[in-house]
Amino acid sequence: MKTLLLASLLAFVACSPVRVESTTQMPGVNFRAYKTYNFMDVTARNEDIFRGSSANVEQLKQAVARQLEQRGYQRADKPDLWVNIGVVTQNKVQTRETNIWDAPRYIGQRNYHWQSQEVPVGSYREGTATVDIVDAARNEQIWQGIAASALSKDPEKLAARIDEGIADMFKAYPVPPRQ
Repeated sequence: MKTLLLASLLAFVACSPVRVESTTQMPGVNFRAYKTYNFMDVTARNEDIFRGSSANVEQLKQAVARQLEQRGYQRADKPDLWVNIGVVTQNKVQTRETNIWDAPRYIGQRNYHWQSQEVPVGSYREGTATVDIVDAARNEQIWQGIAASALSKDPEKLAARIDEGIADMFKAYPVPPRQ
């Protein structure tokens, strides 16, 4: 039974549309000493995102704010922590590897050679969000999380992926959520 449950959990995690690429933190920092946060101006870091809709950045800010407030931080005009959000989007090509069944059916010459190769089957956009937590007094980054996902054209699915990605990212944050 435990094996089945573990296999189900691994299959669910492997199929998750969001990947947390990395999280890093500065050693020796007392994250509980900070009480307030606010967001840095995101236009300087994300100029290309503002050519389109900035709604995704607002959704990211809301998701980060929820995570920080669950950990006891409050938003303030003169914060202890600055939150800097970066977004990069890029076009990706989905491929698949050919197999022996894709080879041409040819029984002529014996020196025929077939080789597996990647063939394009579609395209999509992938977004990568970086969340930097900066000590406002020292102007020094103390934590960073990076998550990536294919961007859905459905606004509801995109909002769910943003929430999921930020929640997964903050699982590695040194201050756990309050109960």
